[in-house]
Amino acid sequence: MRIVTWNVNSLTSRLPRILSLLEREQPDVVLLQETKTLDDEIPSELNEAGYVVTSYGQRPYNGVAILSRAKPDEVTRGFPGDPVPDEARVLTARFGDLTVVDAYVVNGRDLSDPMYEVKLEWLANLREWIAGRFDPSDRLIVGGDFNIAPEDRDVWDPEGRAGTIHCSEPERAELRRWFDWGLVDLFRLHHDETGVFSWWDYRGGAFHRGMGLRIDLLLGTRPMAQACTEVRIDRNERRPTAGEGKPSDHAPVIATFD
Repeated sequence: MRIVTWNVNSLTSRLPRILSLLEREQPDVVLLQETKTLDDEIPSELNEAGYVVTSYGQRPYNGVAILSRAKPDEVTRGFPGDPVPDEARVLTARFGDLTVVDAYVVNGRDLSDPMYEVKLEWLANLREWIAGRFDPSDRLIVGGDFNIAPEDRDVWDPEGRAGTIHCSEPERAELRRWFDWGLVDLFRLHHDETGVFSWWDYRGGAFHRGMGLRIDLLLGTRPMAQACTEVRIDRNERRPTAGEGKPSDHAPVIATFD
């Protein structure tokens, strides 16, 4: 089984790239963030590629969608206690005994901005909802754009970014509470190295200069971690590709399970 998470920064703009990934990787489930697309505007090409599309859409920002080989048995849009309930950021789908949560975490903007406190509240409330609905022994995946680099090794310039958005201690402390509950950073099961990123700013040649962050995460409960055989970040999707248009500023994270 293969599960992908990818902030596509507009589903319609990235459609050729999404279709290429579906053909190349043959994933069973794909979690998309920042679709920026309404539910009734989902391109039919995704269905024609063999995928059921479950969408919680919004324009001109936000929006999440789950592409799956099988139709979900149960779908939940949003979560109780969301401090920004008008923003389409969380989509949950159950397939038999496997549940996937697609999350586009609030950015927070800056530590001095009121949205920073909203971000911390949003993360805590989503964690509490997950803990109240699921058990760490369940088959559960939580994936998406977390807008948090978990550790210094996930940051291109740890010293320069210390105490800034995505890298602040309160954000990381909240993420550690997710781990304490029972979720595992699946990427770190297979990779100890520094300098592996999933996001690079469009500006300043950040990608080519290696100025990135690993903020796109696939988290799994212990049963999913035990079944996880590989996790990789497809950097090639951040490169311009002829015929596929401008890339997203994020690269997809791809996990394989036995």
